[in-house]
Amino acid sequence: MAKTRKIFDLTGKPIKKIKLPKIFETPLRPDVIKRAVLATQSHRFQPQGRNPMAGKRTTAESRGVGLGISRMPRTKGPGGRAALAPGTVGGRAAHPPVSEKKIVKRIPKKEKRLALFSAIAATSSRKTVAARGHSIEDLSQIPPIVISELERLKKTKKVEEVLINLGVFSDIYRVKESRKIRAGKGKLRGRKTKQSVGPLIVIAENKGIVKAARNLPGIDIVTVNNLNAEILAPGTHPGRLTIWTSSAVEKLNELYGEGEKT
Repeated sequence: MAKTRKIFDLTGKPIKKIKLPKIFETPLRPDVIKRAVLATQSHRFQPQGRNPMAGKRTTAESRGVGLGISRMPRTKGPGGRAALAPGTVGGRAAHPPVSEKKIVKRIPKKEKRLALFSAIAATSSRKTVAARGHSIEDLSQIPPIVISELERLKKTKKVEEVLINLGVFSDIYRVKESRKIRAGKGKLRGRKTKQSVGPLIVIAENKGIVKAARNLPGIDIVTVNNLNAEILAPGTHPGRLTIWTSSAVEKLNELYGEGEKT
């Protein structure tokens, strides 16, 4: 039997019901979700390597055995300073990283699709969302579904009011309280603060809400067409608190109406 959920207006009052697409019945597969998220993240890694000639720009050669000294490569001339070999001053690295290394992880299309479906289904499970650490005590239903007028909001204050009416703002407050200064040198490199992940808003079309909500801590906004396992399950952990607009749910039904066939 298909799941049904209430649709709330901007004041937080239920006005009608909607039948969730079959995709929301997909079984939870944390293992597949993890593979898909790691595959997505691997596409952002930058290849790095070392100059093949680093530490080798020297005439040093080993003098062989029988001289009462180690067989370490040494420079020509009196004194014979050790060079070239790993462990010597200015010598080459023993096993340097190479830019040819395969760092992109690939995943079959069907597996990637199953991960997306499973991550979407996880947003409708109160137990999974709560286990992820979101503050959902004030929410009457999971996931909250709002009328499409939400997409037209152009003021941050209006978005705040809607989130308060829906009972989601406590999760944004949790994100704000979680902010802390990063340990280590990352704080000198443009990554000074760390914070928890907040709610996700899924829309069918951007009509102004992206600019209106982007300054709220922890909030991410994505269109249905651009959904992926990483944004639905940050850090490979499924069950992100997700707010859907009614038009987004309808479009989701158009895109993946049948869900994962078994």
